Amino acid sequence: MEAVHGFNGHSLAVFLHIVLFAYWLGGDVGVYYASRYILRSDLGPEARAVSTRIMHGVDIAPRISLVLFLPSGITLMAVGPLGDEFFVDGWLLVLVWVAGLAWLAVSLIDYRGGDTPLARLSQKADLVVRYGLSAGLVGVAVYTMLATEPFGVDTNPTWLGAKVAAYGLCIFCGVMIRRQLLPFGPAFGRLVTSGSTPEVERAILGSIRRCEPWVYSIWTLVLVAALLGVVKPGSTAF
Repeated sequence: MEAVHGFNGHSLAVFLHIVLFAYWLGGDVGVYYASRYILRSDLGPEARAVSTRIMHGVDIAPRISLVLFLPSGITLMAVGPLGDEFFVDGWLLVLVWVAGLAWLAVSLIDYRGGDTPLARLSQKADLVVRYGLSAGLVGVAVYTMLATEPFGVDTNPTWLGAKVAAYGLCIFCGVMIRRQLLPFGPAFGRLVTSGSTPEVERAILGSIRRCEPWVYSIWTLVLVAALLGVVKPGSTAF
């Protein structure tokens, strides 16, 4: 296949994928940096509350990027060699983007928070989607890596299976971060209303520390996915 350069669908898809990668990883690092100030017991509750608001505000970038990474990646497949097989009419790609934007809407409602029926429903729906996608994507990835010609593709897309697995595991790591942060909200609320105590500090510290292995895992997996997407080791497609 002859390479086509210039302003076209493929270049736009690659550009979007790169932008999402940058905002995902960069935003995640910003959230992590803000969390360091929340752990500082020498700062007053007001300063630590500002850090919490910064952390929450910056988190919007990786949250959006993680969701859109899936339809963006499928768009890259559609404009690549696999597109001739699965995306000839374009309707499947449109369906992927509709589903992706619906997930994004649910995720943003959950992000805004609140104790309303819509917010609670969005939180549950977002978790169901994330659990389902993480399991489904890892399953598809394993099949892609083990099958001789997965889905009839004979270009040895093992690298793509590994990239899909990395993305699915990123989603799972994000769910685990949420689980580890469950004690954080009540503990931080007590810090703001009643001041610092050893019990409050232990709860805040423990909650964030338990998140760190999952955060480091996401960073590693995102970098691995980016490397696989650039190198495409073993692929026979040209």
